[in-house]
Parts: sequence; C-alpha cells; structure tokens
Amino acid sequence: MIEPLISPLLLDFSVVCLGIFLLMLDAFGEGLNKRVIGGICIAGLSLIFVGTLFAQPAPPAMESLGFYVTDPTAMFFKQFLLLATILTVAMAMDHAPVFLRLVPAATPQAGLGEFFTLPVFACAGMMWMVSAKDFIMIFVSLELVTVTFYVLVAMTRRSFGSLEAGVKYLILGALSTGFIVYGITWVFGITGQTNLEEIRKVLPTLPAASMPSLMFGLALIFVALGFKIAAFPFQFWVPDVYQGAPTPVTAFLSVASKAAGFVVLLRVLDAFLVMPVIREKVALVFTIVAAATLLYGNLAAMPQTNFKRLMAYSSVAHAGYLLIAVASIKASFAAPAMIYYLAGYLLMTYMAFIVVVLVAKTVGGDDISDFNGLARRSPGLALGMVVAMASLAGLPFTVGFLGKFFIFVAAFQDQQYLLIVLGAITVACGFYYYLKVVRAMYWQPSPEGAVAVEVSPLSKVLLILLSVGIFALGLFPQLIFSFFQ
Repeated sequence: MIEPLISPLLLDFSVVCLGIFLLMLDAFGEGLNKRVIGGICIAGLSLIFVGTLFAQPAPPAMESLGFYVTDPTAMFFKQFLLLATILTVAMAMDHAPVFLRLVPAATPQAGLGEFFTLPVFACAGMMWMVSAKDFIMIFVSLELVTVTFYVLVAMTRRSFGSLEAGVKYLILGALSTGFIVYGITWVFGITGQTNLEEIRKVLPTLPAASMPSLMFGLALIFVALGFKIAAFPFQFWVPDVYQGAPTPVTAFLSVASKAAGFVVLLRVLDAFLVMPVIREKVALVFTIVAAATLLYGNLAAMPQTNFKRLMAYSSVAHAGYLLIAVASIKASFAAPAMIYYLAGYLLMTYMAFIVVVLVAKTVGGDDISDFNGLARRSPGLALGMVVAMASLAGLPFTVGFLGKFFIFVAAFQDQQYLLIVLGAITVACGFYYYLKVVRAMYWQPSPEGAVAVEVSPLSKVLLILLSVGIFALGLFPQLIFSFFQ
C-alpha cells in the first residue's frame, strides 16, 4: 500500500489557516493595498491545489476517522472547489471598483479585504462537505458555508438589490437549516446513528413499521438539500439572490455551492438506497422533481432581459439535468455523468460571468441590452461569451454537449425515457435564451458613446484557459473519467 504524500485532512486545514491569515493581514496591514490580499489568496489557493495532486486518496478500510472520507470523488471535488474559489477571487479583483462604489466606508478600500477572504472560508466548509460521511459533519460544514454566503450576498450595502437578496437568502437559508436538523433528528431517532456507513448497516435490520417515519425524516433532508441545489419547488430564492448579489458571489453560488450540495445528496442516497423499498420511492420522487425543475428553469429563463437573472433560471434548468442523473441513480453511469456535467458547468459558467464582470464594470449594468454591439467594441470578449453560451446551450464539440449526452445515456440505462424526451425538448429552449445574448452582441447596434471594454491580463489568461478547457473536455472526456478509474 502506498501512503499519501500529503494528508487530505491537512489540505482542508490549510485552507482555513489561509483564510485566518488573510483576515489578520487585512486587520493589521495598515496602508496595505487590498488587492495584495487578493493576489496572496489566489497564490495560496493555487499552492493548496497543487498539494491535492500529491494527496492520494486513502483506501476506505484504512480511514481512521468515522466522519471523514477521502475517496476519489471527495478528492476531485476538493480540487473543483479550490479552482472555483480561485476563479471567484480573480473575478472579485476585476469587480473591485464596482464593489467599492456600493460599500459605504470611512476609509479607502474598506471591506475589500473581506470580499477577497470570505470565499476562502466558504471553500473550506464545502471541502469538508464533500468529505463528510456523518450527518453532524454535514450540518456543521453546511452552516459554515451558509453563514459565509449570508455575508457575501449582502456586502454591497448601497445596493437595494443586494440587501433584498441578503434578507431573502437569510430567511430561506434558516428555513432549510430547520428542515435538515429536523430530518436528521428523525433519522437518528429511528436508526440510532448519524454516520452514513452505520446507517447503511442498520437499515436492513429495522422493522417494517419504522419505514414511514424513516421516509419522513429522509424527505425533510431532501427538502433542505433541494434548497441548496435549487431544485423545484425550492428554487424561489434563486432569481432575486443571483441578481442582487455581487457578480463573483453569484458565480460562486451557482457553481461551487450547487456542486457541494449534489455531492452530499449522492452520499446520503448511497447510504439509504440499500433498501429496495426506499430506492423505488426515491427514484419516483426525483423523476417528478427533475421533470418539474427542467420545465420551470427553461421556460422561466426564456423571457428574461437581465443576464444574471437569466443565468439564475438557467442554473435551475441545469439542476434539472443533474437531477435526471439522480433519478437514474440505479444506472452505473449516473454518478460519473453527474461529475462530468459539474466539471463542464464550472468552466462554461465562470467564463460567462467573467465577461459579465468586465462589461458591467465598463457599462454600469448587466442587462442583456448592455451587451449590444459588444462584438464591434471588444471582439475577443464577445467571442469568449459565444463559447460560453454555445457550451451552456449544448452545441457539439463543447463540454456542454457531452455533459447532456452523458446524462441522457445514464437515463437510457435506467429506462427513464420520459425524462430523455423532456430533456431533449428543454435543450431547444436553452438555445433560444442563450443565443439572445449572442444576438445582442453581433446583431444589435452599439449604444451611442459606447467604448471598448478593458480586459485585465489576469482575465485574458483565464478566458483563454477556460475556452481551452471547454473544448478539451468536449473532445476528450476521458480527462475527467480517468480520474475515477
């Protein structure tokens, strides 16, 4: 047996230590340019990301901690979350002028250090979430993430949209917390366990009379996770929060928080689907939820005129495609298809939001009409948005196309033909609303007095790397699948 070169647990603690160091630097670094904190944050997270390449997952039988797992899925998503946080902080550096204009402060750059640092703590919580195999651990890490997002969403206090988003997210986040705590209580009352592995062992020994109570507790947990992944009918917080939050926070919520929620959902399902009676009922419920989420997300996105609101409903639609894989969980290809889809979703979503940050900083808005004539003013930036929109819509040779294809393959394996037909129809809806942005950039005239959008060197590098990633994974999906062989 080969021992890990670096302990995965050490990497999680390193992220927390980095966040504490950055907060101390912000508090005591008088006269320090806050952008330095952003640069140190990116450098530190990049170093930890490199460390994950040398942290080999330990075999489950050798894991000594009862609440923590370091399987390939956990290690992949730790890297996923680190990359998402790096991209978020990089976007925040470009978004800084807009942020400072919307934050009342007695001193220059006040609040900017926290804006760069808080995503690090959210990342730490989500890294614990994807390794958690105990309900207590899941709850504690989930609360770290949620409380951090409460602050991030409402940081721009001069923006009424941000304040409204913060209040809505706080109220509904607290509600979802109540659901998960109550659900865990019911499950613990029936099984006497909070550890997912122990619950798996106990379930076959439970009397049939306890099944309704167990299903009730499990339903409460699924409701709470439905809030986190923006599944219908628990998605009503998404449009206002995504539109009102600072744009880098919107991207972070859309990608990282959703991915962590789906990993937790998979781990919970893996423990409970050992019972055939539970497996059949859960599959039926998620089939209905997936269909409703697909329809709602895609149909609601079609009339939108604000880009961030369009991406909010688009996020609900993508949750629907991922839920097709959850509904087809009996298929052997369901979990790999979901993981591949999430990897592609990170690339194409962040690419779109990087362009939005740059355009909004120059134009002052994030409506689709603010992109009018962008191809003539900044052709490179417009091309980047075209790549992102094409992939999100699912054009061939992009990661978005293969992501949807693999989801449909998993559904076909599980004979979910209705979801396949519904998914194919809603893909056509996606072409309509994503290509509205392309039409605005290439076919609409530029507003009078419009100027070229300034692109920072860091954003140029990120746009190029994300474009390469979208086509590379679209042509060579084994780059993701080989990680789990």
